[in-house]
Amino acid sequence: MNNSVVLFIDHQTGLMNLVRDYDPDYYLNQVMGIAEMTKHFNLPAIITTSREDGPNGPFLPEIKAMFPDAPYIARPGQINAWDHEGFVEAVRKTGKKQLIISGIVTDVCVSFVSLSAKKAGFEVFVVTDASGAFNDPVRLASWFRMQQAGVQLMNYFSVACELARDWRTDLEGLANMFAKRLPSYARVMDSFNGAQAALSSN
Repeated sequence: MNNSVVLFIDHQTGLMNLVRDYDPDYYLNQVMGIAEMTKHFNLPAIITTSREDGPNGPFLPEIKAMFPDAPYIARPGQINAWDHEGFVEAVRKTGKKQLIISGIVTDVCVSFVSLSAKKAGFEVFVVTDASGAFNDPVRLASWFRMQQAGVQLMNYFSVACELARDWRTDLEGLANMFAKRLPSYARVMDSFNGAQAALSSN
């Protein structure tokens, strides 16, 4: 965890309309989950956008507000964020070697920067359910391409659990974080709290 930085790539209001491999509400929920996870573990974050003055639109304001001090790299035209010197400099300045990446779209903005960072010697972890594509075939092709290059594919829950390592570290904090974004986990907590209440009443 001490060697990780979270990169938010092009989560922009216009580009959100291109995400068709996930239900829009589910997708936004997972992206917000990654943002909350970043805050929970006090990880550094870097935000970048592509042509936000055009149809791609501004970065999601609810996430931007969560990281007022994070480097914000507005790329004027570079499709691959790794082609922007300021972005690469911001990544290197963190001193972290493990990059946790999510973004829009999976086959371009996410794949390009992931492949470039991997080639540059970083460990790269792509959060699959917080990265969106046009459709399932495009998503799968992107995953295969990144996997072949050594990029590790994970989901929100698995990334958070790998960062946590041990439930005993912060059971209540982790449980509340998961319950907020994962309905099935909320039911787990409801069951647990109900059992605890029954025990305490006896």
